[in-house]
Amino acid sequence: MRIDKYLWCIRLFKTRSIATTACKKGQVKIEENTLKPSREVYGGEIITVRKNQINYKIKVIDIPESRVGAKLVDLYRKDLTPKEEFEKTELLKFAKDYYRKKGTGRPTKKDRRDIEDYYDTNEEDD
Repeated sequence: MRIDKYLWCIRLFKTRSIATTACKKGQVKIEENTLKPSREVYGGEIITVRKNQINYKIKVIDIPESRVGAKLVDLYRKDLTPKEEFEKTELLKFAKDYYRKKGTGRPTKKDRRDIEDYYDTNEEDD
């Protein structure tokens, strides 16, 4: 089975075209080698996929006939992703909040309208 089709079948990507694009961009590797989307996948291979700033490691157990349900995915792959990879995303969330907290800074369009309405009602009262 093609690597892009396999990644779609085990529900790592929502569509097959997204899986194909990830292969073309070099986000999918087997043994540190980038691959074409048409490369065949065999049982026992370890695939590294970079998705959402996480490096997933997946061991191919078996090849499915077609796309499988979410409950059956573990029959065809084994997730070898270290927990440290998921902890990195938590650190990224904190890093983004460091610069500006939500609700501070430039007012939104709604905030601006509320401010204008407030000033308009105060001018009428005078």
